[in-house]
Parts: sequence; structure tokens; C-alpha cells
Amino acid sequence: MTAAARLDRRPRPRPRGRREGMTPPRWILWAVLLLGGLVMVFPIYWMLATAVSPGGLLQGKGVYLWPPVADWSAFAHAWDSQPVATWFVNSIVIAVLGVILTVAISLLAGYAFAKFRFRGRTAVFFGYLITVMVPLQVVMVPEFVIVSALGLNDNIWGVILPGAANGVSVFIARQFIMQIPDELLEAARVDGASSFGVFWRVVLPMCGPLIGVLIILTFVARWNDFLWPLIVLQAPEHFTLPVGLNTLVGTNFSPWDIVMAITLMSVIPVIGVFALFQRSFVEGIATTGLK
Repeated sequence: MTAAARLDRRPRPRPRGRREGMTPPRWILWAVLLLGGLVMVFPIYWMLATAVSPGGLLQGKGVYLWPPVADWSAFAHAWDSQPVATWFVNSIVIAVLGVILTVAISLLAGYAFAKFRFRGRTAVFFGYLITVMVPLQVVMVPEFVIVSALGLNDNIWGVILPGAANGVSVFIARQFIMQIPDELLEAARVDGASSFGVFWRVVLPMCGPLIGVLIILTFVARWNDFLWPLIVLQAPEHFTLPVGLNTLVGTNFSPWDIVMAITLMSVIPVIGVFALFQRSFVEGIATTGLK
């Protein structure tokens, strides 16, 4: 083979003006993802546009996506005219305490279901999962009777305790802890560690992604919970944000600019928690259930 033929068989460099990998299917994928992102962000934009529009959008003034004159006083007026600070504190206390209890119970229960062998373990675990399929409307009357009998009616503990043991959280914890090699646990037991010592020194330090997942899921569920706090709490000073917002929505008149201003402010803690634990959340979701 001649030198000219060998030169012709060499791979030729691609033109520099063309970006590698940006094929038409990839452009279509990016367009679909961008459209999906806009659809997800639009409700937040609508809340903002309604909050800065006096009286709210679509109040007999025509249809528009942004008010001709933006009035930002609704945020200050909402904070001054309504006990928003009290609602915020109540929601934060319930969400934080609920997260602490749910994460602790889920980790311990997941550890027991994943690493201990006892009679009826599978039956108890699946019986526990069945509770996830039972809607709140079916059990809220017996739960309310129990809460009232314990003297926790119109009390934040009456909101927190019934949902402290969550079936979904226990299932996620069990699937994650099953990935931890049994050899590590046996080595800790050989060194003289107790069952709780194995959990505290070996299992818990490896559950960082799992804890991030549980914190985000539990915090969002607690923060947005409406029906059960509405049933348990009666005094306005004990209301959470969703229950307090419900009191502003009337039959004949609703200050939608104030409602949306408070709703927009209530989104900030959820975004902050997700931004803080998003790396652990993604890692935990990606690795849960993989062996």
C-alpha cells in the first residue's frame, strides 16, 4: 500500500463550526424538556402575577398574563393584616418535628426489616405497606377519636404523631439499607458492638443519601398537609399555612392578591429544603433498591 493510500484511510477531522452531538433528535429532546420546564414554572409565575395585581388577575379587567401596573404592596399587607408569622411558625414546628420523628422511625424500622431475621418479618412488612393504600378519609374518624381521647385535640402533637410512622419512608429505608453488606455488620459485632451500636456506628454513617430523601419527602408532605390539620386544629393561633389560607377564601369575596402573596411566600421554605438536600435526594433515589 502506497503512502498516498495510507493517508486517504486516516480519519478526517470534523469541521470546527459544527457542534458535536447536537443532532436533530437531541434538539427535539431539548425543546421538549424546555417546554416541560416552562409548564412546571408557569404556576409560580401565575402566583407572582396575581400577587402584584390589585385584586388579582381575571377580575373583570380582561385577560392578561401580567398586570399593566405591578403593585407589590400585597406582600406587606398580607403580612400585616393576617397572622402569617404565626402560621409560618406553626408550620415550621410541625414540619421539623415531623421530619425528625419520621426519619428516626424509618431508619430504625428499615434497619430492622432489612438486617434482622425474625418470624413473620415479611408478613409484618407487607402488612405495614398495606397502610399506604388506605386513604386518610377512611381512618380519620378513628384517628380523631384516639387523638381526642389522648387530649391532643387542637394541639400540634395531634397533627404530628398520627403520621410519624410512614409506610413509604420505611419502605425506602429498608430498600436502601439492604444494600449495605452484611459483612460490615458482622465485623462490628465481632468487635463487640451491640445491635444499636452497629446501627449507630456502621449503618447510620452510610445513610446520608437516604436521610436526604426522607427529609425532602417528609418536609414537603408535612408542609403541604391540609386535611388532617384542618380536622385537629380549631384555634386560629394554632393554624398552619394551608389551613390559614383556607380561611381567606370566602364564598362572595376572596382577596386573591393577598392569598397568592402568602402562597408564594410559603413556597420559599420548600425550595430552600430541596436546594439544601438535592444532591443527597438525587443520589438516594438513584441508588435505592440497587444491589
